[in-house]
Amino acid sequence: MEARTTRDRIVAAAAELLATGGREAVSTRAVSAAAGVQAPTIYRLFGDKQGLLDAVGAHGISEYLHEKTVRERDPDPVEDLRRGWDLHVGFGLAHPALYALVFGEPRPGAGSPAEHRAAAVLRGMIRRVAEAGRLRVSEERAANLVHATGRGITLTLIGMDPERRDPTLSEFARESVIAAVTTDGTAGPAAGAGPVPTAVTLRAHLPELAVLTEAERGLLREWLDRVAAQGRAVPAVT
Repeated sequence: MEARTTRDRIVAAAAELLATGGREAVSTRAVSAAAGVQAPTIYRLFGDKQGLLDAVGAHGISEYLHEKTVRERDPDPVEDLRRGWDLHVGFGLAHPALYALVFGEPRPGAGSPAEHRAAAVLRGMIRRVAEAGRLRVSEERAANLVHATGRGITLTLIGMDPERRDPTLSEFARESVIAAVTTDGTAGPAAGAGPVPTAVTLRAHLPELAVLTEAERGLLREWLDRVAAQGRAVPAVT
Protein backbone atom coordinates (compact mmCIF):
# COMPACT_ATOMS: atom_id res chain seq x y z
CA MET A 1 0.00 0.00 0.00
CA GLU A 2 2.86 2.38 0.89
CA ALA A 3 4.51 1.76 -2.50
CA ARG A 4 1.25 2.53 -4.26
CA THR A 5 0.80 5.76 -2.27
CA THR A 6 4.34 6.81 -3.07
CA ARG A 7 3.84 6.02 -6.74
CA ASP A 8 0.67 8.12 -6.89
CA ARG A 9 2.43 11.01 -5.19
CA ILE A 10 5.28 10.89 -7.69
CA VAL A 11 2.91 10.78 -10.67
CA ALA A 12 0.90 13.70 -9.30
CA ALA A 13 4.05 15.75 -8.77
CA ALA A 14 5.32 15.01 -12.26
CA ALA A 15 1.93 15.85 -13.76
CA GLU A 16 1.90 19.21 -12.01
CA LEU A 17 5.39 20.01 -13.25
CA LEU A 18 4.36 19.01 -16.76
CA ALA A 19 1.27 21.24 -16.69
CA THR A 20 3.09 24.29 -15.37
CA GLY A 21 6.48 24.02 -17.02
CA GLY A 22 6.20 21.61 -19.93
CA ARG A 23 8.14 18.41 -20.47
CA GLU A 24 11.48 20.09 -19.79
CA ALA A 25 10.36 20.76 -16.22
CA VAL A 26 9.88 17.05 -15.51
CA SER A 27 13.41 16.21 -14.41
CA THR A 28 14.20 13.46 -11.94
CA ARG A 29 15.58 16.03 -9.52
CA ALA A 30 12.51 18.28 -9.74
CA VAL A 31 10.08 15.38 -9.37
CA SER A 32 12.02 13.98 -6.42
CA ALA A 33 11.89 17.33 -4.65
CA ALA A 34 8.22 17.91 -5.40
CA ALA A 35 7.18 14.42 -4.30
CA GLY A 36 9.47 14.30 -1.28
CA VAL A 37 11.30 11.14 -2.36
CA GLN A 38 14.80 10.15 -3.37
CA ALA A 39 15.69 9.65 -7.03
CA PRO A 40 16.31 5.89 -6.61
CA THR A 41 12.66 5.51 -5.60
CA ILE A 42 11.58 6.87 -8.97
CA TYR A 43 13.82 4.45 -10.83
CA ARG A 44 12.64 1.55 -8.68
CA LEU A 45 8.96 2.28 -9.39
CA PHE A 46 9.15 3.42 -13.02
CA GLY A 47 12.38 1.99 -14.41
CA ASP A 48 13.52 5.21 -16.06
CA LYS A 49 12.31 8.69 -16.93
CA GLN A 50 10.35 7.41 -19.94
CA GLY A 51 8.53 5.00 -17.67
CA LEU A 52 7.59 7.91 -15.42
CA LEU A 53 6.41 9.99 -18.39
CA ASP A 54 4.32 7.06 -19.64
CA ALA A 55 2.72 6.80 -16.19
CA VAL A 56 1.97 10.53 -16.19
CA GLY A 57 0.42 10.25 -19.64
CA ALA A 58 -1.73 7.28 -18.64
CA HIS A 59 -2.86 9.04 -15.47
CA GLY A 60 -3.64 12.32 -17.19
CA ILE A 61 -5.56 10.86 -20.09
CA SER A 62 -7.64 8.44 -18.03
CA GLU A 63 -10.19 11.11 -17.12
CA TYR A 64 -10.52 12.15 -20.77
CA LEU A 65 -11.04 8.56 -21.88
CA HIS A 66 -13.53 7.98 -19.07
CA GLU A 67 -15.58 10.95 -20.25
CA LYS A 68 -15.36 9.74 -23.82
CA THR A 69 -16.54 6.21 -23.02
CA VAL A 70 -19.23 6.83 -20.39
CA ARG A 71 -21.00 9.70 -22.15
CA GLU A 72 -24.33 8.86 -23.74
CA ARG A 73 -23.85 7.59 -27.25
CA ASP A 74 -25.61 9.33 -30.09
CA PRO A 75 -27.93 6.92 -31.93
CA ASP A 76 -26.15 7.94 -35.13
CA PRO A 77 -22.59 6.51 -34.93
CA VAL A 78 -21.30 9.09 -37.42
CA GLU A 79 -22.59 11.91 -35.22
CA ASP A 80 -21.02 10.13 -32.27
CA LEU A 81 -17.72 10.17 -34.15
CA ARG A 82 -18.10 13.93 -34.65
CA ARG A 83 -18.63 14.43 -30.93
CA GLY A 84 -15.62 12.25 -30.17
CA TRP A 85 -13.47 14.35 -32.51
CA ASP A 86 -14.55 17.59 -30.81
CA LEU A 87 -13.88 16.11 -27.38
CA HIS A 88 -10.40 15.03 -28.49
CA VAL A 89 -9.47 18.46 -29.86
CA GLY A 90 -10.96 20.22 -26.84
CA PHE A 91 -8.94 18.03 -24.48
CA GLY A 92 -5.73 18.85 -26.35
CA LEU A 93 -6.33 22.59 -26.20
CA ALA A 94 -7.18 22.42 -22.49
CA HIS A 95 -4.12 20.28 -21.64
CA PRO A 96 -1.47 21.12 -24.28
CA ALA A 97 1.58 19.76 -22.45
CA LEU A 98 -0.11 16.47 -21.58
CA TYR A 99 -1.46 16.11 -25.12
CA ALA A 100 1.98 16.72 -26.61
CA LEU A 101 3.45 14.15 -24.22
CA VAL A 102 0.98 11.45 -25.27
CA PHE A 103 0.49 12.24 -28.97
CA GLY A 104 3.36 14.52 -29.95
CA GLU A 105 6.14 11.97 -30.33
CA PRO A 106 5.02 8.81 -32.15
CA ARG A 107 7.12 5.74 -31.42
CA PRO A 108 7.05 3.34 -34.38
CA GLY A 109 6.01 -0.12 -33.34
CA ALA A 110 5.46 0.91 -29.72
CA GLY A 111 3.53 3.89 -28.43
CA SER A 112 2.69 4.78 -24.87
CA PRO A 113 0.03 2.92 -22.86
CA ALA A 114 -2.11 6.08 -22.94
CA GLU A 115 -1.92 6.25 -26.72
CA HIS A 116 -2.88 2.59 -27.01
CA ARG A 117 -5.93 3.15 -24.79
CA ALA A 118 -7.02 6.17 -26.83
CA ALA A 119 -6.60 4.19 -30.06
CA ALA A 120 -8.78 1.37 -28.67
CA VAL A 121 -11.59 3.84 -27.91
CA LEU A 122 -11.38 5.26 -31.44
CA ARG A 123 -11.47 1.77 -32.96
CA GLY A 124 -14.64 1.09 -31.00
CA MET A 125 -16.28 4.21 -32.44
CA ILE A 126 -15.21 3.27 -35.96
CA ARG A 127 -16.57 -0.26 -35.42
CA ARG A 128 -20.02 1.20 -34.66
CA VAL A 129 -19.95 3.13 -37.94
CA ALA A 130 -19.00 -0.05 -39.78
CA GLU A 131 -21.73 -2.10 -38.09
CA ALA A 132 -24.27 0.51 -39.23
CA GLY A 133 -23.15 0.09 -42.83
CA ARG A 134 -21.81 3.62 -43.03
CA LEU A 135 -18.09 3.01 -43.61
CA ARG A 136 -16.74 3.23 -47.17
CA VAL A 137 -13.17 2.10 -46.32
CA SER A 138 -11.73 -0.52 -44.01
CA GLU A 139 -11.94 0.03 -40.27
CA GLU A 140 -8.15 0.19 -40.01
CA ARG A 141 -7.87 2.82 -42.73
CA ALA A 142 -10.68 4.90 -41.27
CA ALA A 143 -9.20 4.77 -37.75
CA ASN A 144 -5.75 5.69 -39.01
CA LEU A 145 -7.07 8.63 -41.01
CA VAL A 146 -9.22 9.98 -38.18
CA HIS A 147 -6.38 9.58 -35.70
CA ALA A 148 -3.71 11.14 -37.91
CA THR A 149 -5.83 14.10 -38.98
CA GLY A 150 -7.26 14.76 -35.52
CA ARG A 151 -3.83 14.62 -33.93
CA GLY A 152 -2.32 16.87 -36.58
CA ILE A 153 -5.08 19.45 -36.27
CA THR A 154 -4.85 19.46 -32.48
CA LEU A 155 -1.07 19.88 -32.44
CA THR A 156 -1.37 22.62 -35.07
CA LEU A 157 -3.91 24.52 -32.98
CA ILE A 158 -1.80 24.06 -29.84
CA GLY A 159 1.13 25.63 -31.69
CA MET A 160 -0.86 28.73 -32.63
CA ASP A 161 -1.23 31.81 -30.47
CA PRO A 162 -4.71 31.49 -28.90
CA GLU A 163 -5.85 34.79 -30.40
CA ARG A 164 -4.84 33.65 -33.89
CA ARG A 165 -6.52 30.23 -33.85
CA ASP A 166 -9.10 29.63 -36.55
CA PRO A 167 -12.07 28.07 -34.72
CA THR A 168 -13.37 26.59 -37.99
CA LEU A 169 -10.16 24.73 -38.86
CA SER A 170 -10.99 21.69 -36.74
CA GLU A 171 -14.56 21.60 -38.03
CA PHE A 172 -13.42 21.73 -41.65
CA ALA A 173 -10.89 18.93 -41.12
CA ARG A 174 -13.47 16.85 -39.25
CA GLU A 175 -16.07 17.10 -41.99
CA SER A 176 -13.48 16.42 -44.69
CA VAL A 177 -12.40 13.21 -42.97
CA ILE A 178 -15.96 12.08 -42.26
CA ALA A 179 -16.92 12.67 -45.90
CA ALA A 180 -13.88 10.64 -46.95
CA VAL A 181 -14.56 7.55 -44.84
CA THR A 182 -18.35 7.36 -44.45
CA THR A 183 -21.26 6.87 -46.79
CA ASP A 184 -24.37 9.01 -47.09
CA GLY A 185 -27.63 8.06 -45.43
CA THR A 186 -28.54 6.99 -41.93
CA ALA A 187 -28.41 3.22 -42.31
CA GLY A 188 -26.78 0.83 -44.73
CA PRO A 189 -24.28 1.46 -47.54
CA ALA A 190 -25.26 4.22 -49.94
CA ALA A 191 -26.77 3.15 -53.24
CA GLY A 192 -24.12 2.77 -55.91
CA ALA A 193 -21.32 2.92 -53.37
CA GLY A 194 -19.88 -0.38 -54.63
CA PRO A 195 -18.80 -3.54 -52.82
CA VAL A 196 -16.37 -1.99 -50.34
CA PRO A 197 -18.94 -0.60 -47.83
CA THR A 198 -20.83 -3.90 -47.96
CA ALA A 199 -17.62 -5.85 -47.31
CA VAL A 200 -16.66 -3.54 -44.44
CA THR A 201 -20.11 -3.89 -42.87
CA LEU A 202 -20.09 -7.69 -43.09
CA ARG A 203 -16.54 -7.72 -41.71
CA ALA A 204 -17.73 -5.81 -38.63
CA HIS A 205 -20.48 -8.38 -38.02
CA LEU A 206 -18.27 -11.47 -38.42
CA PRO A 207 -18.19 -12.28 -34.69
CA GLU A 208 -21.97 -12.67 -34.79
CA LEU A 209 -21.92 -15.30 -37.55
CA ALA A 210 -22.03 -18.31 -35.25
CA VAL A 211 -23.34 -20.44 -38.11
CA LEU A 212 -19.80 -20.45 -39.50
CA THR A 213 -16.87 -22.31 -38.00
CA GLU A 214 -13.83 -20.39 -36.81
CA ALA A 215 -11.93 -21.55 -39.89
CA GLU A 216 -14.75 -20.39 -42.17
CA ARG A 217 -14.90 -17.02 -40.44
CA GLY A 218 -11.15 -16.69 -40.82
CA LEU A 219 -11.35 -17.37 -44.55
CA LEU A 220 -14.26 -14.97 -44.98
CA ARG A 221 -12.38 -12.34 -42.97
CA GLU A 222 -9.42 -12.66 -45.33
CA TRP A 223 -11.65 -12.24 -48.39
CA LEU A 224 -13.48 -9.25 -46.93
CA ASP A 225 -10.22 -7.59 -45.95
CA ARG A 226 -9.00 -7.95 -49.52
CA VAL A 227 -12.16 -6.33 -50.85
CA ALA A 228 -12.04 -3.55 -48.26
CA ALA A 229 -8.41 -2.84 -49.12
CA GLN A 230 -9.52 -1.77 -52.58
CA GLY A 231 -11.42 1.15 -51.09
CA ARG A 232 -9.98 4.61 -51.57
CA ALA A 233 -10.93 7.72 -49.68
CA VAL A 234 -13.06 10.14 -51.70
CA PRO A 235 -11.81 13.69 -52.25
CA ALA A 236 -12.30 15.99 -49.28
CA VAL A 237 -15.27 18.32 -49.25
CA THR A 238 -14.70 21.81 -50.55
